[in-house]
Amino acid sequence: MSRQQASPIILCFSGHDPIGGAGIQADIEAIAAQSAHAATLITALTVQDTRNVQRIEPVAAETLREAASAVLKDLPVAAFKIGLLGSAEIAQTVANIIRQHPGIPLVLDPVLAAGGGKKLSDDRLLEVMRKQLLPLATLLTPNSLEARQLSGEEDLDLAAQQLLSMGCKNVLITGTHEATDRVYNTLYTAAGQQVFESERLPGDYHGSGCTLAATLAARLALGEEATSACHHALAYTEHCLRRAHSPGHGQSLPGRIKKDHEQNAIEDLNPDKDL
Repeated sequence: MSRQQASPIILCFSGHDPIGGAGIQADIEAIAAQSAHAATLITALTVQDTRNVQRIEPVAAETLREAASAVLKDLPVAAFKIGLLGSAEIAQTVANIIRQHPGIPLVLDPVLAAGGGKKLSDDRLLEVMRKQLLPLATLLTPNSLEARQLSGEEDLDLAAQQLLSMGCKNVLITGTHEATDRVYNTLYTAAGQQVFESERLPGDYHGSGCTLAATLAARLALGEEATSACHHALAYTEHCLRRAHSPGHGQSLPGRIKKDHEQNAIEDLNPDKDL
């Protein structure tokens, strides 16, 4: 019997969130919603709730390397997605893995702090990210705080140019942390920039960045170029946030799972529709 590949495969390097709002579970749900398949490698276990992260425990780097090798020898991976790394050693291991597969697009979500404020990186991890991972990224997805921290620039346009100069092909800076009435997410490329404007939704959300980055990786795997991928991914993420629920005492969790009575979220996304 001949084998059929029903959907593109995205290999995700992310932490495990026991709440299910962010991390690997967010990746799986968001990628499945794009009619793609998530293969997953857990970079770190975490102790957290909907309010904040208490502790992260990176996995053994050699175990991660062996697991990635097994997956990549078996599956035709169409894109990589990187989220929480947890340590400089894990970041270096992931960079070495990605470097061996230069033709596969990479979406890098630089998770530097939890939504509750817990710092999730140190100077060594930042250095490896800047020197080893940014040059490999097809699309970098920092929020405005992360863009400033990675680049050392306060002005976001200058920050983006600095990040592009480090080797990123495209940089999408999200604007939810900025003090603006509406949200302005800006895609920077070598050819210029494009702003995606959307309504500022009330409340705080746990896993919105993971949802966005995973969706972007799926859209790139499906063959979209960066601008179209950003348009679809931002629209889908907003759709999830509008359907968020609050099961705990902290942030709300994006509603990524389609309900039976709803139409497929991806089919509803019209690339000509304003965000």
